[in-house]
Amino acid sequence: MQKKYFALLFAVVLGLTSCSPFQVRSDYAETANFSNYKTYKLRISDLNLNDIDKDRVLNEVSKQLQMKGLQVSEMPDLVVNLKANHKQVNDVQSSPYGLYGGFGYGGFGFGMSRTFSNNYNEGSLIVDLVDAKTQKLVWQGIGKGISVDSPKTKQKQIPEIVSEIMANYPPEMKK
Repeated sequence: MQKKYFALLFAVVLGLTSCSPFQVRSDYAETANFSNYKTYKLRISDLNLNDIDKDRVLNEVSKQLQMKGLQVSEMPDLVVNLKANHKQVNDVQSSPYGLYGGFGYGGFGFGMSRTFSNNYNEGSLIVDLVDAKTQKLVWQGIGKGISVDSPKTKQKQIPEIVSEIMANYPPEMKK
């Protein structure tokens, strides 16, 4: 009996810890042959970040691409264009509280509602992979949900979101 509770508790903890705080999606050109791409070059002209975050993003994207077998080159098969932005989010939540009761079909009660507001900045990262020969976008990964306001959290989240974005590359091609 105790083993069943332990297994259930383990499954719940695993489920809660595996939930990502990020929203990640990707898209790709179905005509692209991803097995032909062996080299890449980073293009950072659109990456409007401070130098610390820029280094974090560049290092992690390079690491992820190299783990997938691609190598840096001055004559690349893919040009990697990175973009980052952030927006201010106003999260408003309301929670009711009060006392309610009743007898039969009648009832009585009173209630109130409390509203909480939280303003924060949420960051997004876009990874575009462009075929160097045709200059056409062949793959795009987008991730949002980075906590921009907290340097410690951001330091942890940048590698995580890049890893989640790049998990979708190369795409599984439909046959």
